[in-house]
Amino acid sequence: MITFSIPRNTLVTVAAVAVALTALTGCKDTPNAQNGGSAPTSASASAPTSSASAAPVAGAFEPEAALAEAGKTPYAATMKATTEVAGREVATTSGRANFETVFTGRMEVRAADSAPGMWMETVTTVDGNYVRDHSEAGGAWTKMPRAADNRASYAGYAKLLLATGPSAKKGMENQGGVPVYHLAGRLDIDQVASVDPRTHRSMKAKGVTAFDCDQWIDGQGRTIRFEQHMDMRGMPSANKILFSEFGPVETFDAPTAS
Repeated sequence: MITFSIPRNTLVTVAAVAVALTALTGCKDTPNAQNGGSAPTSASASAPTSSASAAPVAGAFEPEAALAEAGKTPYAATMKATTEVAGREVATTSGRANFETVFTGRMEVRAADSAPGMWMETVTTVDGNYVRDHSEAGGAWTKMPRAADNRASYAGYAKLLLATGPSAKKGMENQGGVPVYHLAGRLDIDQVASVDPRTHRSMKAKGVTAFDCDQWIDGQGRTIRFEQHMDMRGMPSANKILFSEFGPVETFDAPTAS
């Protein structure tokens, strides 16, 4: 378990960052506030709606066809995630990782002023998770066990959204010049267990029963943008992720002592 020395009055922030870290790194456990435990959460907030463009989008496709191919070819991608509480950014996670396969990758996590001093690097390999906490003296790498079920399927999230019914299909849009299909809906936390077991455990431990989800996929079923919206102690919170620079699966080696 990774513990950050953060004041107790930032528990909501820590809980939000904990969920984000579970989704984006290979840690077996999630961070908690010092002596504070996990902040209880609920999920009554509604995600912002986004209407599809009225004009036809070049390269239009049906999401079912794209997702039929998703997962057949694992890939690497660069990603940047932000965690927000009450509309204010509290942490960012950025790096490169492999997706739709056993998760490996290298990430950097930095917290904003609301969680002072939090700056971490993580390297997840096939046999372990390496963590370097720059807020600690020395900042040495520490090897930790990786979660046995560390495999999040973003294509699986999209399939869950489609299964909620026709209302999940928001239509074609354009994200950074790429034609994408926008899916959105509310997911029960137990639905997530089959596609992202670590995030399921983390959210459920914090009292989350459901969350609003928006997802944008390309014609190959790869996720270009992904958002989760929920409430934490009555405060609207969100995790927002952007993916880019797709390529073949890469190898991530254990970091050296330096």
